[in-house]
Amino acid sequence: MTNSISSIIKGHSALVAFWDFQEPAGESKVSHGPGPHRYELLEMSGPIERAEDGVFGPYSASLREGDWLRVPRQQAQGLNLSGCDVEVTVAAWVKRRRTAQSHCEFIAGIWNETDEKRQYGLFLNLAIWNSGDQVCGHVSSIGGPTPGYLYCMDASIGQTPVPLDRWQFVAFTYDGKHARSYLNGKLDERERFNPYLYEGGLFDGGPAGADFTVGAVDRSGEIGNFFAGQLGGLAVFNRALGEREIAQLHG
Repeated sequence: MTNSISSIIKGHSALVAFWDFQEPAGESKVSHGPGPHRYELLEMSGPIERAEDGVFGPYSASLREGDWLRVPRQQAQGLNLSGCDVEVTVAAWVKRRRTAQSHCEFIAGIWNETDEKRQYGLFLNLAIWNSGDQVCGHVSSIGGPTPGYLYCMDASIGQTPVPLDRWQFVAFTYDGKHARSYLNGKLDERERFNPYLYEGGLFDGGPAGADFTVGAVDRSGEIGNFFAGQLGGLAVFNRALGEREIAQLHG
């Protein structure tokens, strides 16, 4: 089944990058994608171990709380999705572990809070609007906090907590009008928040905008919002995939 899902991902016309995390510790994680361009996720806090427990192969990346990866802005051209008419899908296969303290857990995207250069990001456990532990798709058209708030409050937030220590398929899409969060191939509907109405597109940070990061974001002047657990796969598309397409990726 995972081989067929891998084929669907790699053959998708909207694919930007797909990582399957088969590389050993100490090596950058190289994406699959259309054309000759490959995106290298660089290990930013030392070698990230791999576990013999994978989704798209025998291995997965095993992130300790504090581990994170990035594609520098200058190398992240296709991942830099911004503008009024932009669309995006971020999908990930994760096995979540409990963090030392409960906090927002970042999976992947371009999201820098310190420098107010937020664009899009897939989170777990965002803990806003009386939520916690669900899949969250954060979006920003202005880069900074939502007017009237200390932080960005704009996100699609599901209803169902993402369990620990079990493989889960998490994803979010943005089509220029609505953000939607998915758990295990299904739209995890929640009144007012999933789908979440957000018109205006995504912030354009220009050449000095934020990096594409995995496992953490830059916030409060330092790297944080760490994800702890295994990453079996990560895919970014430059289109908001439909519900049937998301279900296909779950299999």
